[in-house]
Amino acid sequence: MAQRLVIHPTHPEPRKIKLAVDCMQKGGAIVYPTDTVYGLGCDIRQKKALEKVFRLKRMREDHPVAFVCPDLGDIAKYAIVDDRAYRIMRRLLPGPYTFILPASREVPKMVVQARKTVGIRVPHHEVALALVRELGSPILSTSASLDGEQLNDPDDLVEKFKHADMVLDSGFCGLDPSTIVDLTGPSPVVVREGAGPVDVL
Repeated sequence: MAQRLVIHPTHPEPRKIKLAVDCMQKGGAIVYPTDTVYGLGCDIRQKKALEKVFRLKRMREDHPVAFVCPDLGDIAKYAIVDDRAYRIMRRLLPGPYTFILPASREVPKMVVQARKTVGIRVPHHEVALALVRELGSPILSTSASLDGEQLNDPDDLVEKFKHADMVLDSGFCGLDPSTIVDLTGPSPVVVREGAGPVDVL
């Protein structure tokens, strides 16, 4: 059974953040809140943890995932960002968007697959940002949904993801996932319309 840790959504307790990060550094997979929906994530440097996230979500190996970063400064290590893409992201992040960019060589091969791209997220949520700052590297993340059903009740998350290592409970999250925008071409392409408005693009 996953350990359930109740955490404050806007002033997360440092001790609890450290417990969650210790869990990820040891190869654990955690459920945690974001500014859109609950996410399921792990340390991108832990190969067995990556496999566990895919297994828990029942995802195919080619299912796209995102990297949660603490700010724009960290993105250039994992993605190739031109001036146009940077200007768009600087305007909209942190916020409810995932941006698809060409992947750099720092991205683990298991995550890149044949696409050679990576999804980048900087959520506007104190728990998610505290986690990734303390971890010191991006969190590989996907929405905490199963078979197309988005879960936002911590009770349901504990039950459905009982084989995760930890569930960080900060109360109900939203049900709309992030808006996905592809920045690999000459102009932005909305891949999925979600919580982030698209008219600002």
